[in-house]
Amino acid sequence: MESKKMIIDYTHRQAGHCESGATSNLFKFNGLELSEPMAFGLGNGLYFSYIPFLKVQYAPMMSFRNLPNTVFKRSTNYLGIGATVIKKFKDPAASMEALDRNLEQGLPTGVQVGVFQLPFFPPEYRMHYNMHNMVIFGREGDIYHVSDTVMEHPQLISYSDLVRVRYAKGPFAPEGKMYWIHGKIDQPVELKPAIALAIKKTVKEMIGIPFPLIGVKGIRWMARDIKKWPKKHGNDKSSCYLGQVLRMAEDFGTGGAGFRYIYGSFLKEVGELYNHQEMLECADMMGKTGNKWREFTYTGARNCKNRSKPEEDYTKLGNMMADIADSEEQVYRKLQKIIL
Repeated sequence: MESKKMIIDYTHRQAGHCESGATSNLFKFNGLELSEPMAFGLGNGLYFSYIPFLKVQYAPMMSFRNLPNTVFKRSTNYLGIGATVIKKFKDPAASMEALDRNLEQGLPTGVQVGVFQLPFFPPEYRMHYNMHNMVIFGREGDIYHVSDTVMEHPQLISYSDLVRVRYAKGPFAPEGKMYWIHGKIDQPVELKPAIALAIKKTVKEMIGIPFPLIGVKGIRWMARDIKKWPKKHGNDKSSCYLGQVLRMAEDFGTGGAGFRYIYGSFLKEVGELYNHQEMLECADMMGKTGNKWREFTYTGARNCKNRSKPEEDYTKLGNMMADIADSEEQVYRKLQKIIL
């Protein structure tokens, strides 16, 4: 392999969520100071879907985040910033050549990867999850420099390992996806209208889509299903299903409580920026909803470990999730009426 050396002066910062952290860092590199919560909110990071007929790790599929690349693509679109998202490459070699071209031009580049074979990931975090994001900012020979916001420091990965994780198999396979900002952001951005568009879109996705497995409707559907699991599937399978819910809600993609806290921070930042009391009230409400998600996962973990009290059964967990749906809907209904 041809020896290459190209390292971009890119600042790595840890973040609460991989894609919103990567997006925020890419904005900062190109001259726009944008916090992770602001990137997350502008990119419609908050979401929920429950697809019980699609199995991941032998359990029903659910997602607390939007589809990969949504945060980056929508935030740059709303702000009118030149950026590119390539959804897939059929040829891995072509995808790596495209990545190298970007590095040669001084463009740090976001990539979607699967975490199961990511060599620098702690073993306990590895699972067949293909919606992880990280930024490549350099290459020395066969080794690439990686900014993965889950990690405290930048990491290194070999050419072959990077190809492997960029072409991981399974649901939401990355297929070589990559994204980047075209260059320095040297014109003022219109933040206020972008925020208004983003909030409107999140509200629509959480309470305005008629499909019953998306948004608040999806949370309610899942709440009803959880109550039926023991009778329908037995204790062992129900415990497996519940464990998957807890992993998705707490460990992978930041999940339930974490995303609510990030979105609450976004609303708080907007409220303070524009001295908007109702927005600050929504931020507080979203934070309290995050607390309810955390209580749900704590109770669910006790159940999975057989440490729960008799009353901490699947009926209670379903009721807790239904209460979460009600709390979230109140936030979105209030946001729906706010005019910035």
